Amino acid sequence: MTLPDRTLRIALLTYRGNPFSGGQGVYVRYLSRALYELGHEVTVFSGQPYPDLEEGVAFEAVPSLDLYRSDDPFRVPPCSELRDAIDVLELTTMCTAGFPEPLTFSLRAARRLLQERGRFDVVHDNQSLGYGLLRMQGAGLPVIATVHHPCSIDRDLALAAAHGWKRTLSLRRWYGFTRMQAQVATRLPRLITVSEAAKADVIRGFGVTEGRVAVVHNGVDTVLFAPASGDLSVPGRITTTASADVPLKGLVFLIEALAKLRTERDDAHLVVVGANPERGPVREAIQRFELGDVVTFESGIGWDRLVELYRQAQVAVVPSLYEGFSLPATEAMSCATPLVTTAAGALPEVVGRDGEAALVVPPADADALAAAIARLLEDRSLRHQLGRAGRARVHTRFSWRAAAEATVAEYHRLMHG
Repeated sequence: MTLPDRTLRIALLTYRGNPFSGGQGVYVRYLSRALYELGHEVTVFSGQPYPDLEEGVAFEAVPSLDLYRSDDPFRVPPCSELRDAIDVLELTTMCTAGFPEPLTFSLRAARRLLQERGRFDVVHDNQSLGYGLLRMQGAGLPVIATVHHPCSIDRDLALAAAHGWKRTLSLRRWYGFTRMQAQVATRLPRLITVSEAAKADVIRGFGVTEGRVAVVHNGVDTVLFAPASGDLSVPGRITTTASADVPLKGLVFLIEALAKLRTERDDAHLVVVGANPERGPVREAIQRFELGDVVTFESGIGWDRLVELYRQAQVAVVPSLYEGFSLPATEAMSCATPLVTTAAGALPEVVGRDGEAALVVPPADADALAAAIARLLEDRSLRHQLGRAGRARVHTRFSWRAAAEATVAEYHRLMHG
């Protein structure tokens, strides 16, 4: 099919837009820029925390009650802040241990877009999969959604790690929104996901047909994420990214691996790009292994500092129990930082077979993680080999321009049947 070549007016929706609160924000930042550079008109609609967008990309805030702000999480706002029924729904859902943002954002976005229903050619949702999308679709708006992976995977891993009926009940309530997402996904005509592994999980988890799901790989900003002109690596420095203290990220196993490494190398230390948890399994592991002096956390950092951390690392690690794609893996590879990942989800698809552009180990295996990291720390030649291979793989496979072009093709397929 020959797709029409014309400027599209795109509404890109994301219930959380900040690139330092998770990979979804990175996706919105770079995809919106690449769509704009192709000549399309892009407006990003987002709740808090708001996105960091490039010049030329329009932005419209869709304010929530901001109940999970970093300086006051799970806050209970006064009644004077409640503006309408959606605000009441958001507050009551939080107060009953649910996570309201995907639903309430979609309802607010639907209200906004239906007031100006001729303004956009296509509505592209980023992972909310809220009931508001069905309102837009019912009113005649073409709606497509990106699913980075089904959040039911996060739920199942969290439940498997939970102890006690109270914790289990709380998690089931928190992840109650996954039922809504499955229902919405089955009623949208087109879905985009970011890897073949994620596609298989979307088909299996949502029960949608294969022909309705397109794979469009994420890209990497290879100009920003680039190797240093000289060797800036710090001896023993290990770097990882963990946007949340959840079992899916596998950080507990990396902490245990670090404890094993410290028995052989007293210079081994870990920098975590993410918030320092005051409690929870990661904090408990750090205390149990007495690693408080050699594990540091960096959050709220800018792009330059993030690149600096990749360049300073002798080894970058993605210890996840599941990844639908893994932007941290491709960012490290783009910086020519040698990489250790697990074989979970899409990670082998992203980094290639073991030894091609990374050392790949089984998930949830602290011994294997420690052995792979130790191997890289001890072998400078292997570090350089993997770093060069990772940079080359990113250049040939993961481009935001290619992602934008493939995404536009999906818009046209949606709009023209």
